[in-house]
Amino acid sequence: MTMISPDDLARAVRAGVIDQAAAERLSAFLNSPQNDVSTESSEDEQLRLVSGFGDIFVAIGLVLFLGALFFLTLDVSWIVPSLAVAAASWGLAELFTRLRRQALPSILLLISFAATVFMAAVKIVDGTDSVAFSSDFGDGPTLALGGLATCLAVALHWWRFRVPVTVAAACAAVTAVVLGALQAVSPDITSALGGIVFLPIGLAVFALAMAFDISDRQRRTRRTDIAFWLHALAAPMVVHPVMQNIMQGDTPGTAATVTIFVAFSLLGLVALTVDRRAMLVSSLIYLGYAIYALLQNGEALPSTSLVVLLVGAVVLGLSLAWRPLRAALLKSLPAAITARVPPAHLTSLKTG
Repeated sequence: MTMISPDDLARAVRAGVIDQAAAERLSAFLNSPQNDVSTESSEDEQLRLVSGFGDIFVAIGLVLFLGALFFLTLDVSWIVPSLAVAAASWGLAELFTRLRRQALPSILLLISFAATVFMAAVKIVDGTDSVAFSSDFGDGPTLALGGLATCLAVALHWWRFRVPVTVAAACAAVTAVVLGALQAVSPDITSALGGIVFLPIGLAVFALAMAFDISDRQRRTRRTDIAFWLHALAAPMVVHPVMQNIMQGDTPGTAATVTIFVAFSLLGLVALTVDRRAMLVSSLIYLGYAIYALLQNGEALPSTSLVVLLVGAVVLGLSLAWRPLRAALLKSLPAAITARVPPAHLTSLKTG
């Protein structure tokens, strides 16, 4: 069965096939718990990113245009080019997001808008006029105020354009506010206790992502796209503090290697349960470290190519076995959990 997307309903209303009231009733019916019918597509973690090569063509043009605009307006500070790119990103979003509804250009325009607003806000608050590149965003209050300004800007962007990645951008801005507030209290807290700071924030973003996922188990609406980007933001904030606390030095010892494999397995169980792969993607580099250390401890002579080959084999194996593994896992989980995650579908591999 072909699923009806919100964009399909909007086009049908504009074409006069159905009226707005009928479209709203149909959308409510399709997303109601009573209509919770399993579909094969709900487990594919689909992402509305590119609808055609036209999206890629526009994305290339946006990168060239906005990049050139930034450097052409670059004079004595970052403020003018940042504000110029932010304004251009908003104006172009009126064309490619609001009118043409192109997914990839909309994502790029939101990211450029949020990033340049943050950059401009930080420079305005900090009062610096240097064009020298620096990853330092100033002191705690500067970072917090820059994040707060970005929160307000992306909230306005969401009200106007409703791009799914906007919610994740807002969470990133809130993270900047939290980090700035903590640094205002203790300037060295992020360097000394980075894991303790980022892990709770990552878990909070993960919980928000799950709230969107639970509200759309069949993954038919825009909420599943919002959840995807939230999972992508939460994954590194959860995985990196955990893994870095396990590892000691550049190459983990035997105990740390075993712990990394266990942590990767647990993250795999979480990913299978919620049917989101972001946690596994964020932990692949640590799996490579663990495989390298395992081969080295076994007195083998590991090479980068061999380690990458083994990590790639793990990824391909998980890709092929994802559905049967997930179906088996969900059978062993309590109903209270399985009723809140996407249903499992055992289907044979398709070829051709």
